[in-house]
Amino acid sequence: MANTLGEILTDSGLIWKAGVPLRTLCHWKIGGPADYVIEPRSAEEAAAAQRIAGEANVPFLVIGHGSNMLFDDAGYRGVIIKLGRKMSRCRFSGSRVRAEAGIWAPMLARACAGRGLAGLEHIVGIPGNLGGLVYMNGGSLRQSIGDAVVCVEVLDERGNVAAVSAAECNFSYRHSVFQEKKSVVLGVELELRQSTPGDVRRKMLEILKERREKFPLNLPNCGSVFSNEPPLYETYGPPGMVIEQTGLKGARVGDAEISARHANFIVNRGRASSAEVFALVRHVRRKVLERTGFLLRCEVCYAAPDGRCGRLDAFL
Repeated sequence: MANTLGEILTDSGLIWKAGVPLRTLCHWKIGGPADYVIEPRSAEEAAAAQRIAGEANVPFLVIGHGSNMLFDDAGYRGVIIKLGRKMSRCRFSGSRVRAEAGIWAPMLARACAGRGLAGLEHIVGIPGNLGGLVYMNGGSLRQSIGDAVVCVEVLDERGNVAAVSAAECNFSYRHSVFQEKKSVVLGVELELRQSTPGDVRRKMLEILKERREKFPLNLPNCGSVFSNEPPLYETYGPPGMVIEQTGLKGARVGDAEISARHANFIVNRGRASSAEVFALVRHVRRKVLERTGFLLRCEVCYAAPDGRCGRLDAFL
């Protein structure tokens, strides 16, 4: 008789757990249980996790710190591969740094600042990991991580490790080729600019001060819900401003609420559900469309119980 997936994982030597509440793995604090969560310690273990899920014919999803994810209340019927502290090493060579995908963005930014390397100041307040930033081409202050990428080390669909050049990443605003492929980002090489530790740290402190003043950091949230698309920005301004001018600050469905501090944030007031977030996102998009003619696109990703994953608005 075939072994169960749990038995296979037990024999694999991987670090794993069953029935993990996904609300404990994301910043929104929303989500039911995942069947299995694996935390690889190396590229080889990530490949093993991918292979085991494939051979068992179950969906798998790679996550980092869950800072840009909405999980469903019904959980996830498959394998979550979590890249975190166990894959967070980095090494420097001149103005370049090679870092594993699991490194926390603020930690990487501070490590670069300590060596007087500029270019990653804009990620110091982003509570995600490097792999997720590359996947989303994330950043802040109209900057993106792709601006500094030299190449990306990935695990492809066949389980092979390959290098992808910056040009092949097809970076654009909050987009990369990895959103269309099932490649797993394992590590990144970045090219930075030589400065001084003092100058880089001063810039970072300014950014952190601005974030504390603007963003609702005291309540669970996933950061910016809606993408700051150039056509909208150039015509009406950033999504937060547009949503506020539409009169939706403080709008609420259950415990999901448009933040009174920044209207591009949906905060969890206590026991918000994924269904409540969906309802609130639909409401905001409809009202903004009526007022501006622009249909807001979501920046946050959603993982469905059946294994599908993508930008939240693709599931509306």
